[in-house]
Amino acid sequence: MNTKLKFSIVVPIYFNELNIEHTVPRLKRLQESLPEFELEFIFVDDGSKDRSLALLLSEREKDQRIKVIKLSKNFGSMSAIQAGLGLARGDCVGIISADLQDPPELFVDMIERWRSGHKVVLASRSDRDESFSQKMFSNTYYFLMEKYALKGYPAGGFDFVLIDKQVVQEINNIKEKNTNIMSLIYWLGHDRSIIPYVRQERKFGKSRWTLSKKVKLFIDSFVSFSYAPIRFMSSIGFITAVISFLYGIFAIVNAFVGNVGIQGWTSIVAVITFLLGIIMMMLGIIGEYLWRILDESRQRPAYIIDEVFD
Repeated sequence: MNTKLKFSIVVPIYFNELNIEHTVPRLKRLQESLPEFELEFIFVDDGSKDRSLALLLSEREKDQRIKVIKLSKNFGSMSAIQAGLGLARGDCVGIISADLQDPPELFVDMIERWRSGHKVVLASRSDRDESFSQKMFSNTYYFLMEKYALKGYPAGGFDFVLIDKQVVQEINNIKEKNTNIMSLIYWLGHDRSIIPYVRQERKFGKSRWTLSKKVKLFIDSFVSFSYAPIRFMSSIGFITAVISFLYGIFAIVNAFVGNVGIQGWTSIVAVITFLLGIIMMMLGIIGEYLWRILDESRQRPAYIIDEVFD
């Protein structure tokens, strides 16, 4: 009878053909440091158009511990992770990117924290070998997340994590779309342990984490976990109303004392365009919430699995 604990590792794949030949061996070498565990590797091909799927299937022929999920198209990394968690059968499950910017060897320490009773073990970036603009965007995003959405959120953020099977089951039951899985894991509130590390520079391939995807994640995170955008609109509306009221009093007083300013269209046009800009921004924020409500009400799945190589 097999009494070994099972450790599943979920890896989303999107145009990673240059990484696979380096990533798979490093993940497999974890077995040497974890002899008491049975390892399971779950790679989720998120609609890649390169040779990623073919390379993964080739690796699977050599090692049956490797499982491959092929999605019907590109649904995004969060949906790919959800698909991987749905297939994972481990007592604990690790999530890691395929580009090796996060060291897989850190899973050994993360498992020790898990065995000591922590259901969520986060590897949080204390620094990163990336460009100034990337650091600035990431630091700003995580600062806003901690301040307005999830109190205590790690300053360096995280997407390299190990979670207990109970947490996996809870995420699978939620089935939420347009969300940030990492923020959802944090929101669940289980006992957490944080391991700081320095994220390495990407050595192979080109990142497909584009600005548009970053902006979508930013919006998804705040719409899903924060009421700050709605409060922001209310505050702007209140401040605008107060300013308009004070300006009205100012105009009436000046009319009574005979100190009427020079008439003209410039100030009127400026005020109108300013207020219209605020209204359009507010409508856009409301639209983001309404779109997500509509998307959830349709009950379409967050991803479509084309084929599973199990």
